[in-house]
Amino acid sequence: MQSGYISDPSTPPHKLPNQRWQIAPARGKEAYQLAQATGLSPLLSQVLINRGIETPEQAQAYLDPASQAIPAPIDEFPDLAISVEMLKEAIANEEKIAICGDYDADGMTSTALLLRALRWLGAEVDYAIPSRMKDGYGINRRIVEEFADEGVAIILTVDNGISAHEAISSAVELGITVIITDHHDLPDELPEADAILNPKQLPESSPYRSLAGVGVAYILAVTLAQELGQLRGLTTQLLELFTLGTIADLAPLTGINRRWLKRGLGLLPQSQLTGIQALIQMAGVSEEQKELKPEDIGFKLGPRINAIGRLADPQIVIELLTTTDAGIALERAMQCEQINKKRQQLCEDIEKEAIALIEENPLDWQQQRVLVIVQPDWHHGVIGIVASRLVERYGVPVFIGTYEEEDKELIRGSARGIPEFHIFEALQFCQDLLGKFGGHKAAGGFSLPAKNLDEFRDSLSQFAYDCLEPEHLKPLIMIDAETNFNQITPQLYQQIDALHPCGIENPDPVFWTPNVQILEQKIVGKGHLKLMLSQDNQSNPIKAIAWRWGEYVPLPSRVDIAYKLRQNTWNGTISVELELVGIRPSTVTTLPSKKAEFYYNQRRYTCSLCESLNELRIRNPEGKVLAIQKGQRTGLLGLKREDAKPVDVTQPPYYQLIKAATRALELT
Repeated sequence: MQSGYISDPSTPPHKLPNQRWQIAPARGKEAYQLAQATGLSPLLSQVLINRGIETPEQAQAYLDPASQAIPAPIDEFPDLAISVEMLKEAIANEEKIAICGDYDADGMTSTALLLRALRWLGAEVDYAIPSRMKDGYGINRRIVEEFADEGVAIILTVDNGISAHEAISSAVELGITVIITDHHDLPDELPEADAILNPKQLPESSPYRSLAGVGVAYILAVTLAQELGQLRGLTTQLLELFTLGTIADLAPLTGINRRWLKRGLGLLPQSQLTGIQALIQMAGVSEEQKELKPEDIGFKLGPRINAIGRLADPQIVIELLTTTDAGIALERAMQCEQINKKRQQLCEDIEKEAIALIEENPLDWQQQRVLVIVQPDWHHGVIGIVASRLVERYGVPVFIGTYEEEDKELIRGSARGIPEFHIFEALQFCQDLLGKFGGHKAAGGFSLPAKNLDEFRDSLSQFAYDCLEPEHLKPLIMIDAETNFNQITPQLYQQIDALHPCGIENPDPVFWTPNVQILEQKIVGKGHLKLMLSQDNQSNPIKAIAWRWGEYVPLPSRVDIAYKLRQNTWNGTISVELELVGIRPSTVTTLPSKKAEFYYNQRRYTCSLCESLNELRIRNPEGKVLAIQKGQRTGLLGLKREDAKPVDVTQPPYYQLIKAATRALELT
């Protein structure tokens, strides 16, 4: 069967995102079998298969994580029992405990969680968080010495400490007990702390392996409260902070995180914590929601917390998350709101400057396969966000930096990567040119003497040539399955809801639809694009939003789109809309579908060739349709596409039926 595609010479050139699409292979037979076992639609079963969930047992564990038995944390973390004993003894002896946190959302929620728990348990406890601008990341000698002067008996690090050899050695020399709770990658040699709790010490198969810093703090606090018989009334408070910090830190939503977050997201709309209530109010999250979605935290609550760590004093967030005074909570939430607006403006300004530099100057990042951009007077606290946006726009690893205010000879920067490029390994490759550096596969931070900048750029380019091909230098859109608009229903959205919480390592399903017609398009808000879309032969158009795509207006009239589904509630009416993540031009139009009528085994059939999908469809007298795409051995048979079952079309009677239909179409 020939496709019948022809070019459309009337389509004007349009500026569109320069993306690469990776569409998962269709697994029709396996998806149908999994759908039969789980009650999900074959479309959602295909999504599970794409996530590596292929058996009914795996699907049950994924859809209902609370149904699975898990080992107790005390049996998994080697130093958990001794950590609890040391804290019990300190509380009993009224010794002073000090927490050293971090200035990101994970570190601040971890600090607030342990402050709440230890105060609940009667401990004398205080905290310190290093300054992003003056100290940089992690516990340092200055903080240790201040704790020693205050008579601290135990230092408890959260979300940091695993690489802080000098600071930990200093504490040990001063006779202070040190418990490290962290989740970052393990160095070759561990610090000489009295106890270390880090999920990276556990086997890859452990359900606790994906914990963020706040998750480790949660386990320590809950285990300690259980040992002291004082857990009742505390768990919900701690679980809310665990939920907030885990999602805001972009931790993997797998393993124990998924199990606990399913509970925690249901608690937040009616939070027991005065500060979270105030934050939800300021962020404009609907109080009518039965539970929050990860995106409510990722795009509304989390940025307001992170903005403080980037631009202001982390004490604001600690007070917000530990106070029981509604007035103080509202005041601190308002500060978060104001500083987040400042952060948004800074990001917008720096991003515009960066794009202008990239596009108006000869920065040959495609040749170098890495983008290194350094400018004075950019704010250290937000350049990491701008790096992420540049990766999203250009699809290339980005290293962005600015000069230190007091020392113009020193550059401090942030890095963000793409799937084929390991940021931390790239920094290790350049370590002879750097001062401090750290990070993981997707992101990192670094400092270097300004005189080394050109050499640093060349060295990164050398590393990039070992792992990147030119085709990698486009933003990657990973797509689960092709979907027709008539399959997008509230029922489908409800089934997708069972896959939540979605996020890092458990992404929202992404679908695609070819040859969609754009009926309306307009810019809304700060450069977002609102659309009305239609698919051929579908009576009802569907609404869509494309975040930060205002610069691409006008889009061509016909496009292929990739999207997530989102629910919109307006005046009590619930509808499903599209959130576009990918777009490419439909550079072809289709000839009208051919139709024919024929008889086979004395029965009358109708058939058509759908050019847009390159698909043959055969309908029998009872209304059942057999749909076969060109080159496929498996077709779909059923009254409705979403309920159709896969069949092998090389077997009788389908093979002879297809030959008869093809012959009839050739004669039309």
